[in-house]
Amino acid sequence: MSLAALFFYLFAGVAVASAFMVIASRNPVHSVLFLILTFVNASGLFILIGAEYIAMLLIVVYVGAVAVLFLFVVMMLDVDFVELRQGFLQYLPVGALVGLVFFAELVLVVGSWTFGEGVTGAVAASSDVSNAVQIGRVLYTDYVYFFQAAGLVLLVAMIGAIVLTLRHKENVKRQSIPVQNARTKAMAIDVVKVPSGKGL
Repeated sequence: MSLAALFFYLFAGVAVASAFMVIASRNPVHSVLFLILTFVNASGLFILIGAEYIAMLLIVVYVGAVAVLFLFVVMMLDVDFVELRQGFLQYLPVGALVGLVFFAELVLVVGSWTFGEGVTGAVAASSDVSNAVQIGRVLYTDYVYFFQAAGLVLLVAMIGAIVLTLRHKENVKRQSIPVQNARTKAMAIDVVKVPSGKGL
């Protein structure tokens, strides 16, 4: 067995096991941590096939942003997960049916998969340029508007998550910049005339 095959079985096995633990864990925080482990092993598989740009993108975008955002949302939102799991069994037949449909579609796709005409020739013709350069050329020329729209969608999602999880405690003093800028001498200083010998 070659070293590449050994790493493939290692990354693939850990990715499948951690993906199963994402849906099998009772604690939602543990599920997100297993999801991060799945992304890391998937990026290892991408490196094995020579797609280093997609591997780093998976780490930076999904592990560094999306999975951490999920983790903060799960930890900050006070959701009663025990109450949500009470009606699990009544939705089990529908979930099993949907799962069977997805599995049948996956089998049909894998069974009928072939290379398109001219794909292998196009890959061989552009092999002198790295993956990052090829993806950058396509992403920032043909799909630049879609790329910017995706960035706006992620920005709105991040702001929405912050608004949902932001909570202000009443007994905590906070800095208010407009109030500080509007302060006058009368608001800042209270001059008290104390009689001699009596103190405050």
